[in-house]
Amino acid sequence: MRCPKDSLKFQVSGLRLRGFISPFNLKPETLNLRRRAPRGVTLIEMIVVIAITGILAAAVAVFMRRPVEGYIDAARRAELSDIADTALRRITRDLRSALPNSIRVDPTGRYIEYLQTSGGGRYRSDVDSSGGGNPLNFAAADTSFNVIGPMPAIAAGDSIVIYNLNSDPAIPTANAYVGDNRAAGSGAGSTITLSPAPPSPFPFASPGKRFQVVQHPVTYACEAGVLRRYWGYAISPAQPVPPAGGNSALLATDVAACTFSYATAGSTARIGVASVTLEISQAGESVRLFQQVHVSNVP
Repeated sequence: MRCPKDSLKFQVSGLRLRGFISPFNLKPETLNLRRRAPRGVTLIEMIVVIAITGILAAAVAVFMRRPVEGYIDAARRAELSDIADTALRRITRDLRSALPNSIRVDPTGRYIEYLQTSGGGRYRSDVDSSGGGNPLNFAAADTSFNVIGPMPAIAAGDSIVIYNLNSDPAIPTANAYVGDNRAAGSGAGSTITLSPAPPSPFPFASPGKRFQVVQHPVTYACEAGVLRRYWGYAISPAQPVPPAGGNSALLATDVAACTFSYATAGSTARIGVASVTLEISQAGESVRLFQQVHVSNVP
């Protein structure tokens, strides 16, 4: 049933009902709305936030301090171990290429010296079946000899050493530091030429008919908290501490302790043992490594 339109008409203009406002008369004075200014952060609130943040940061720092310190200490110890290990590996590699019976240590144990070899070979000790060949003469000073097998590389300034037995200047026989079994040489084809000619024959023939090519002396030195390598200086009967001239390179710093020692079972021992102790300290952390090197003394 539909109602007439006239019966639905209402006078809504200006209608006011208690408890609500007519949506048909939305005037500002009727709504009576007041805008409230935005409120900022007070100083007290800022201080409270900063204090709480500081307390939380301090609590976190207490729990994080030990792990961080442990990581830093472990990283420092690993770095010190790597420095010491690298230096000892270099010393080990060099000592294994030393001329037999040429390693010597000064009385303080701070310097170790040896003669660096680059190779070697076998010399002809007698003529061949047809009477040919150029053998090395040990009865008189000889200026050249044939090499049996491949010719080793011989650079300018290298020396030929035969049957080295001593490194002590008090024993001058068969001592490459003194020079009675050492002569400058050069190689071409299958012949090694000694130039200048040695003033006297080599004192002893090698049982294995061997010769070594010596490049230069090398010294490892523990000096005022550093480990240093010297090379390329002149060969001298007495051990120089430190060497003069030549070249030098720094191997390690922050060295707290460093000692060398060398032992054999006698002057004719086939094996020698070089011992190296190296301690490195930094920021309260210390790492001490000990290395022994077995050296062949077969001349």
